[in-house]
Amino acid sequence: MSGYIYEIFGYRVNDESDVARSYAAKKVCPFLGTQCTKVLSRDRTIAGVCSVHQKKDKTPVICCPIRMYADDYAMLRRIANIAFRRDLPLFSGRLAVSEARKNNGAIAVFGHGWGGELRLPNRNGAGSYFVDWILARLDERGRLEDFTAIEVQTVDTTGSYRRAREEAIEHRQSIPDTLGLNWENVSKRILPQLIYKGQVLQREELCRTGLFFVCPSPVFARVLNRLGGKDNLPIFPMQPASINFVNYDYLREPTKDGCVLPLGIIEQHSTTVYKIQEAFSSVSLPNGNVYRDAIMKALYE
Repeated sequence: MSGYIYEIFGYRVNDESDVARSYAAKKVCPFLGTQCTKVLSRDRTIAGVCSVHQKKDKTPVICCPIRMYADDYAMLRRIANIAFRRDLPLFSGRLAVSEARKNNGAIAVFGHGWGGELRLPNRNGAGSYFVDWILARLDERGRLEDFTAIEVQTVDTTGSYRRAREEAIEHRQSIPDTLGLNWENVSKRILPQLIYKGQVLQREELCRTGLFFVCPSPVFARVLNRLGGKDNLPIFPMQPASINFVNYDYLREPTKDGCVLPLGIIEQHSTTVYKIQEAFSSVSLPNGNVYRDAIMKALYE
């Protein structure tokens, strides 16, 4: 397996601007405004890698969830507008109560440094109910009206990009390394979690839009392909049992150095958790006697 780093510390590897070099030198994530939290497993070196691409497929794939929060968490505002059909300001957790009274409504955000962790019950000793984000809409009196949930999924890498990382930081050059993409993990881990969490949210009286699953284009395509394609997942209006797939990715090709590539919603596909469960459980079986034929071939041909 061979792959390349596409973005490091927020900027394209071949971006030679002063701002790109500065973030890399300081090991700072431009989307958090603090030191990058992604590290190499062997010695805890700060990684800084936002996205990668494979040798045979030049499509950049976001591998760090923080990259999805560019432009001051614009993704959350876009999902809130879709879920609540209105443009309300976002505030961290409990702060939203007083702000809602000032602003004729507001959205309380819980997740990733916003609003603290919600105290949810454990399932058999494990926190299986947790989602990445909760957006809770408050009315003009600060009362909870409804809420929605968001899961964000990028892709994990395999192998190593240590040499490629060093070259990117020192010389702003992209060289191949032994990095790959862990697509198998997407199918094995993500889909069962979506089904379970979607069923939990369907039982919530104030969750009227279900679960939003936000991921970059290649993950979006892989997940839908694992489920038999979009044709296998009928579109339904948003409802408590919804799973809303949101393809969130690069909006355009790079134009000049010193600029972070903008992200936005490319596509949305809303279906139900029951249709996903049905598609995930249906297995495409091979023809009969495949084992017999393989044994015969190994023995006699």
